[in-house]
Amino acid sequence: MTTPLTEAEFAEQLHTFERSAFRLELQREYREPTETDTLARFLAGDPQDPTEVPSLRAWYVHIAAVTRRGRHVERVRVHDEPPTGYQRWERWIGTWNIAAGETMRYLTRQQAYDIGLLPAAGNTDWWLLDETRLIILRFDEVGHRIANEITTDQQMIDQACTWRELAIRYGVLERPPNAATA
Repeated sequence: MTTPLTEAEFAEQLHTFERSAFRLELQREYREPTETDTLARFLAGDPQDPTEVPSLRAWYVHIAAVTRRGRHVERVRVHDEPPTGYQRWERWIGTWNIAAGETMRYLTRQQAYDIGLLPAAGNTDWWLLDETRLIILRFDEVGHRIANEITTDQQMIDQACTWRELAIRYGVLERPPNAATA
């Protein structure tokens, strides 16, 4: 059973985890109103520093604060090959996520099918918080987020843990900019 979350409740959940937060991203594009202008600038060849976008800056500050306290934030993004314009922008701004302390991995959509993540994981994104709460993000056909729901159903959480481990195992770890290579 899932319970709807308002935007405020959703944001609160992302601020109240104790140990770990994991996000699986499956959409080809996200139509978030706060990203429209900065995405358009990137696609036009005039990228805007993501820290100038209030919602992105707030996220980076939040990630830096929670990771300094020893919490782990990680995500796996499933991208097309070749990537969509949105995915190219997402990969570019991901360097700020990494600099803030987030662990970022990527899988191609074909790899996700090859390893069985897709279609099994469906077409919803989600956040797994402390392996005790699962926030399901629902989207329309063009990428508008239309619902946030939370569940503590152990079977759903166990399935998400399985998909998380699969995605992490096969996802390519994105290194921070200027990271020393081994």
